[in-house]
Amino acid sequence: MKILVFLLSLVCSSVTMAGDDPFETVNRKVHNFNQVIDSKVVKPIGKAYKKSMPGFLRISVGKFFGNLADIGDVINNAFQGKPGLAMSDLARVLVNTSIGLGGLMDVATRMGLVDHDEDFSQTLHFWGVPRGPYLVVPGMGPSDVRGFFSGLINRRLNPLRYCNPVSHRNSLAFASLVSLRANLLRVDDVAFGDNYIFYRDAYLQRRVFLE
Repeated sequence: MKILVFLLSLVCSSVTMAGDDPFETVNRKVHNFNQVIDSKVVKPIGKAYKKSMPGFLRISVGKFFGNLADIGDVINNAFQGKPGLAMSDLARVLVNTSIGLGGLMDVATRMGLVDHDEDFSQTLHFWGVPRGPYLVVPGMGPSDVRGFFSGLINRRLNPLRYCNPVSHRNSLAFASLVSLRANLLRVDDVAFGDNYIFYRDAYLQRRVFLE
């Protein structure tokens, strides 16, 4: 693990010297490609889902997938040497999975077990790996060099990856994507100016806040 962190730090550090967005030309092309796919396919599905699904059900679905994501919070807090937060998030998962009917209800928050949102990019930051420049990943969207590699680990920490049969796994992954896109519809209303710059700056500011 130490060797992997060292090599990743070396890669991120070397490209960071080129600035925050040295790949802007390529990034813009990928961004435009993602925008076309989103506007033609993903966004319409998200709108149809929001229009046809009652609000309380959409909230419950979002909480269900949020409960699964909390498992990654437990692991990342442990990796960051925060045993107290890791145990709190573990208790949160156990409460919401049991009393909260699989996470459809967020009982844990009412009990004072707040969500400590962590991902593997934050863990790498804790281990000293720099963020690296901004990247736009095809089919995924805004990221950075560290985020691209950490995303591979984040996906392995997602319990959906281990759901069988594969047809069930794919159905749940699709439902998660639709739920996420429906929740992001409100972002479309506040985007202004250069669309690429808006999403880039929003992403980088969020990463700074999380770190």
